[in-house]
Amino acid sequence: MEKLQAIRGMNDILPEEALEWEYLESTFYRVVKSFGYREIRFPVVEQTQLFKRSIGAVTDIVEKEMYSFDDRNGDNVSLRPEGTAGCVRAADQHGLLYNQHQRLWYQGPMFRHERPQKGRYRQFHQFGVEAFGMSGPAIDVEVIQISAMLWKDLGLTQYLKLEINNIGSAQDRKKYAQALTAYLSGKVDELDDDARNRMHSNPMRILDSKNEAVRSALVDAPKLCDFVNQDSKTHFRKLKELLTALEVQFVENNRLVRGLDYYNNCVYEWTTDTLGAQGAVCGGGRYDGLVRQLGGRETEACGFAIGIERLVLMLRSLNKIPASALRPTDVYLVVVGGSLESEAFSVAEAIREKYPHLGVICHCAGGKFNSQMKRAYTSGARVAVVLERDGEAIGPLMEGKIRSLDDGAESIVTEIDNIPEKLGKFFGNSEG
Repeated sequence: MEKLQAIRGMNDILPEEALEWEYLESTFYRVVKSFGYREIRFPVVEQTQLFKRSIGAVTDIVEKEMYSFDDRNGDNVSLRPEGTAGCVRAADQHGLLYNQHQRLWYQGPMFRHERPQKGRYRQFHQFGVEAFGMSGPAIDVEVIQISAMLWKDLGLTQYLKLEINNIGSAQDRKKYAQALTAYLSGKVDELDDDARNRMHSNPMRILDSKNEAVRSALVDAPKLCDFVNQDSKTHFRKLKELLTALEVQFVENNRLVRGLDYYNNCVYEWTTDTLGAQGAVCGGGRYDGLVRQLGGRETEACGFAIGIERLVLMLRSLNKIPASALRPTDVYLVVVGGSLESEAFSVAEAIREKYPHLGVICHCAGGKFNSQMKRAYTSGARVAVVLERDGEAIGPLMEGKIRSLDDGAESIVTEIDNIPEKLGKFFGNSEG
């Protein structure tokens, strides 16, 4: 019988890789909590109209990439391709937005049917941060500051560059799109098929084309900054002043437009050259009109999303994941001789109670001392606790041995009841 395989572009995360994810997730949780953000969880499946109305019907995501289908009730639904729309829907539906300030975060899988490539899959995962109800550039800067602190805590600051742009209001972009289309109409022969298709439906997406011929054709194109209203310019200027005061370095990229229609005013991306062509790790901006666009009241909003797969790849390639984070086991109990299971479980439980942050494995498969010690080394544990009874011995076991596995030299013989206390020599008496 043929073995079943995972669907292309939907990858398994194996135990060794999951440790890398756990390290990244715990760092993210710590950072967002330090800024007072609260977690929100919302469904993986939503009405397709939610994404058409938010992302934009004439976008690659909606036209080509969404997993959409009719459910058994005949409703057209989609696997979420991004998180912001679902977060807005959930927050508004449950009354979290009206006359309130909300700072929210989420994480989870997203789905897009696109060509799988390095760090980009059909099922992928994101961290997201969204802030509601606050106008002015201060909240934009706070959200950017969260990402900057995450890079600092992960040791990635020097490998990431913040690119920012001011894309103005929807009205500004409509005027600009008309001017850009008029310009491109005289450059049709220099455009690729993708640019020609977008020229009349979504011309601003041509600005971030990677095709060198198209980029050359855009050299003398109208500049979006010439169409942006004065309020947006003032907002953007103050944002840059605050970033400078906080020593968050940035570059202005007037071709940065983002791929989602709901953005306005400030947009940004954190990019790296460590991942090849797919250099964007985090992207975000303001989307003040989205809540109303989805049926709610006028609500100021901004946020970002981080691609977890890309960030894990980056951490791995730069060797930025601490060895301690990749160690699933700290203590391995070797149990040799008959009728010691109850003593072993009792010792393991006492160790877990005293050191809840340690991973403790109790050997449950029998076998000789040497084979068990081999498994202890293979587990990556720092210490082996050896409980051993001679074949002729009877009565309760009185002593055990603690043996270092990092260098194989140091060992301590102690009473069984003192084993948890003596482990402090190896783990610094840390109980938290």
